Amino acid sequence: MQPVDLTPTEARRLAITAQRLTAPRPPATKEGIVDLLRRINCLQLDPIRAVERTQLLVLRSRIGNFDPSLLDELQEQRFIVEGDAHRASFVLTEDYELLRRWIGSHFDGKAAWVQRAREWMAANASLREQIIDRLQAGGPLPATAFDDLEAVSSYTSNWFSGKPTSLMIQFLESLGIVICVSRSSSRKLWHLRDAWLPEWAGKALPAEEEVVTRACQRSLRALGVATERQISRHFIRNRYPKLRQRLAKLAAEEIVLPARIEDDKGPWEGDWYLHRDSMSLLEAVRSDGWKGPTVFLSPFDNLICDRDRTELLFDFHYRIEIYVPKAKRQYGYYVLPLLHGDRFIGRMDSQLDRKTGTYRIHAMYQEEDAPADAQALTAAAESLLELAQFIGAKRIELGERIPAIWRDVLGEVTRRL
Repeated sequence: MQPVDLTPTEARRLAITAQRLTAPRPPATKEGIVDLLRRINCLQLDPIRAVERTQLLVLRSRIGNFDPSLLDELQEQRFIVEGDAHRASFVLTEDYELLRRWIGSHFDGKAAWVQRAREWMAANASLREQIIDRLQAGGPLPATAFDDLEAVSSYTSNWFSGKPTSLMIQFLESLGIVICVSRSSSRKLWHLRDAWLPEWAGKALPAEEEVVTRACQRSLRALGVATERQISRHFIRNRYPKLRQRLAKLAAEEIVLPARIEDDKGPWEGDWYLHRDSMSLLEAVRSDGWKGPTVFLSPFDNLICDRDRTELLFDFHYRIEIYVPKAKRQYGYYVLPLLHGDRFIGRMDSQLDRKTGTYRIHAMYQEEDAPADAQALTAAAESLLELAQFIGAKRIELGERIPAIWRDVLGEVTRRL
C-alpha cells in the first residue's frame, strides 16, 4: 500500500487537530468533557498548583473557561475514574478495562523494591484487612479515617516517608483493590474498587491482544500521525506488548495506514502510521480554512507529554524544571508553553498568589524565529487574560524579565482584568 504523504506542517497540524485544540471548542459541559475524553483518552493528574492543576489546564485549553466542579461531578457520578495511563490520570469509566488489564502487573516483577513491598504488605496483613473492612462498612472514606490503625513494621524509602496507612492505601490502589473516588475539597476519598465499579467485579480480564489492538488505535487517533515508539508512549503508556505485530495486522486490514513525512532533506526516519479514521481530519488540515489556536498549555498537556516527539514535530525543546535547583533553571519553576497556530512561539514562567489573587508573570521567553507580529502578540495577550480569569486572579503583575515587544501588549490586558 502506498503511504499517505504529509509535510511536517501537515503532521503538526494533524496532531493539534487530533488533540481537539482547534475550533470549534467542545461545549463547557459534562457532556462536552466526556466527548473530549473520547478523543484525547486521558487527563494526567498532578498535585502542583503553581498556576492550576494540570487536569484543569488541559481541559481549559480545549473547552475554554469552565466550572471545575464539573470534573468532580463526573468522578462522583462514575463517568470518569482514576487509572495509570499518562501516569496517574482520569480516564472514562467505559475505557477502564483497557487499564485494568495491567493493574498490579508491576508487583509480579523481581525488582528489589517489589520484593520489599510484597514483604511489607505480608507483614502488615492485619492493617490491610482492617482498611478493607472499614471501606466495606462505611466507604468512601478519607485516609485520615484510618489514622488510629498501626503497622507492624515501618517502611521508608526515597519516595515515601508518610504514614503506614497511607502507604498501604497506595499499594492497594496499585493492586486494583481500592480506588480514589473523589478529589473535591482538596482531599481524596477512597473506596473498594469493586464496590464503586461493581460492573468490573469478578469479570475476567480482557485478552492482551484485544487490549493492545484497541488501545494502540486510540493512541494513534489521539496523536494524528505517529511512529510505533510514539504510540507506545501514549495513553496506556509503555503497556503495548507485541505492538509491532498488532500494527502489522491492523495495516493488513487497512485500519492503520502507512504514512510518510517528508521535508526538503527527504523522508523522516522510521515507520509512521495514520489511522484511517483520521483521514477526514487530514482533509480539514489541508483545507485553506485551517486555523490553529493561541493558547498556553499545561506542562503535562497530551500534545507535548512525549518530549522527544514534541521536539521532532515542533522543533521545540521542552523540559519541566520543577525538580531542578532554582539556580540551575533555564526558564523557571512552572513554565507554560505558548502554542500559536502550528508552532510554539514562547513560554511563560508564572505563579498565582492565592492569598492576594495576584497572578505574577515572572518571565516571558520568545522562541527563536517566532512571529512577533501584532496579531500573534494580541492573541497571546487575550489567551493570558482568559487564563487569568479562569484561575481566579484579581490582578496580573508583570515581572522584569518580559521582552519589550511583549510588555506593552501584556500591560494592556492587565488593565482589563
